[in-house]
Amino acid sequence: MCQGVAYRCGMDVEYPGFGRIVVDGVRYDHDVIVEAGEVRPRTKAPSKPLKHRYGHTPLTAAEDLPHTAEHLVIGTGYSGDLPVLPEVVKQAEDRGVEVTLLPTEEACALLRTLDAGDVDAILHVTC
Repeated sequence: MCQGVAYRCGMDVEYPGFGRIVVDGVRYDHDVIVEAGEVRPRTKAPSKPLKHRYGHTPLTAAEDLPHTAEHLVIGTGYSGDLPVLPEVVKQAEDRGVEVTLLPTEEACALLRTLDAGDVDAILHVTC
């Protein structure tokens, strides 16, 4: 349990299994973006034209990506197979954002340990 003024809780996020994620007690059956404590669906439409090249829709800088926190954690799916194009990492790093890519279950475990005010996330729930 988080207590005290000097310590802020990590993000309340769980990956119970393929195709779903739970953030702040709310279940989502689609990819989500968590930015500044707000959860929104990942809008894949700008990246869909590249789906044929990767077998499924990659994460590209054409999407509305979060870059408001010091750290961006990208959950790359159940097996870690979400293609994340180098431009995503470069765009974040150019803004001074540290990027961590991990399979979604590991990403959720990390998010629970980081100060929720210092981290944004993109969480892929399949592949």
